[in-house]
Amino acid sequence: MIHPTSGFRGTRAGATAGTGTSLESGEHGNSLPRIRISYWCAKGHETQLVFLKLPEDQIPAVWDCRRCGVAAARDGAAPADADSLEDGYKSHLEYVKERRSSQDAEDLLAGAVEKLRARSVLPDELLRDA
Repeated sequence: MIHPTSGFRGTRAGATAGTGTSLESGEHGNSLPRIRISYWCAKGHETQLVFLKLPEDQIPAVWDCRRCGVAAARDGAAPADADSLEDGYKSHLEYVKERRSSQDAEDLLAGAVEKLRARSVLPDELLRDA
């Protein structure tokens, strides 16, 4: 039987009991040094991220904006390339259209309709229209 006041109550995932060390702390339980970096996109959105204190060349110069998805740079005066403003995120359909032509899509659709006709899954009115 489990006691209603479990020892796990109020703990978070990744917490280690009694050792004083975790992924977020150093060998002696001291917090590792961190820095906050701001990135700005061409639309003016600011994204703030927290990194471990690393050498400057290991911190990314460009990050995707959390609000609009365009590239964001660390320099607020010169945001990352404004050409990517129109791109934004691509939908699944846009990726499919990059891989397949309209003719490929028509051929796939015709093949799928043929398979359904062979299995006679479609209602009669759809079989006549297709």
